[in-house]
Amino acid sequence: MTEHHAAAEHAAHADHGEGEEVVHAHDDSPEAIAKETRRYLTVFFVLACLTAITVGVSYLHLETHEAIAVALIIASIKAFLVAGYFMHLLSERKLIYAVLGITVFFFAMLLWAPWNHHYDYFGR
Repeated sequence: MTEHHAAAEHAAHADHGEGEEVVHAHDDSPEAIAKETRRYLTVFFVLACLTAITVGVSYLHLETHEAIAVALIIASIKAFLVAGYFMHLLSERKLIYAVLGITVFFFAMLLWAPWNHHYDYFGR
């Protein structure tokens, strides 16, 4: 056993305890890559279909509030798919969700502050 290999093995046992198996986070087997590729292509196909539905809905000449509601629903689904699969938020750790939650909170505060100031200024 080489000195470098022995040091790496010792570090793995020190971090994970003696006898614990070190599990790698990524599987680089051809089957796993094919599965991921299939998943990405499926999500891409669904996004393309949702884009076509968005274009199709524009030809329905809905009322303004109905058109906005339908567009926001479709856009929300597409945003979920992009964030969840292409940005890997569905498989990330809780820290990512905590950072995302804090970001949403501060974004909401940035939207709320001018609205609140406007209504306080005019005494409503």
